[in-house]
Amino acid sequence: MNPVRDMSLYISDSFVNPDLGNPFEDPSVTQVTRNMPPGLDEYNPFSDSRTAPPGNVKMPNVPSTQPAIMKPTEEPSAYTQIAKEHALAQAELLKRQEELERKAAELDRREREMQSLNQHGGRKNNWPPLPGNFPVGPCFYQDFSVDIPVEFQKTVKIMYYLWMFHAVTLFLNIFGCLAWFCVEPGRGVDFGLSILWFMLFTPCSFVCWYRPLYGAFRSDSSFRFFVFFFVYICQFAVHVLQAAGFQSWGNCGWISSLTGLNKSIPVGIMMMIIAALFTASAVISLVMFKKVHGLYRTTGASFEKAQQEFATGVMSNKTVQTAAANAASTAATSAAQNAFKDPGLTRGENPKEHTSQLH
Repeated sequence: MNPVRDMSLYISDSFVNPDLGNPFEDPSVTQVTRNMPPGLDEYNPFSDSRTAPPGNVKMPNVPSTQPAIMKPTEEPSAYTQIAKEHALAQAELLKRQEELERKAAELDRREREMQSLNQHGGRKNNWPPLPGNFPVGPCFYQDFSVDIPVEFQKTVKIMYYLWMFHAVTLFLNIFGCLAWFCVEPGRGVDFGLSILWFMLFTPCSFVCWYRPLYGAFRSDSSFRFFVFFFVYICQFAVHVLQAAGFQSWGNCGWISSLTGLNKSIPVGIMMMIIAALFTASAVISLVMFKKVHGLYRTTGASFEKAQQEFATGVMSNKTVQTAAANAASTAATSAAQNAFKDPGLTRGENPKEHTSQLH
């Protein structure tokens, strides 16, 4: 075969039939173009138009260019947890620092007040608050901000208000018994006892359990705590009996109020209100007893410390020291007189030999 001849034939056929050398005129290509959806030839993918291509042609999925956002369900990084712990620790330190600064300021204020009191001749009694021209002056000194530490001031104030609440209830009890006596003349004993209970329990409760509690928190005294607990248990028993209201006991309790309700409805209602006040005193007393006992356990007080404080207080008392010295001198004098009265001892004999001779 002559290649030059074939090449010439191919060139001549190309000029006769121009589509002979066109690759797009291939049968396989023309078949695909016939099956192409209409309008695809009009779509230009390089244009800036955002319109969708004609027909049912689907555009390829384009990856989103938005930044990645951490899902809420994902665990925080270790750095975030460390930062949170550091922030919590710093907040705790700031809180402790503020508390220490507050206590330091309180101690400084109390020290300045004590110095000012010493410069003016010491502390003067201010309770009960009586007028200056009254013939009897105050008997106690009371200042919560000076004597009581900050963390115990609220508790001591509540106990003070509880004592006042009980005193007011006893005062109202007098009027309740008086009304009962008016509708039932045989209740004169209850009216008289109500006056006696008000005059007796009001000062005794203040001196016997409130002042020991005040002194216990003021000086952290275990002995005063034990005195308070012992007396306050008795006080709680008194509250219960007053709330019960047995007849001829001088209390407008529940039993007495029901009895008075049969005689007069207004008097019975008045007595029931007083009985509710006695009941409230008993309940609040029990709650405060538990609270004070919990604070007592946190102060480090104990029965051994109470014994030591009692022994130290007794031995440091001048009256006890004088009495002990007098007793010791009296005993020594009597022993010396008895020794000189014995004739055997006066002659210088051995006490053991003299004892054997006597036997």
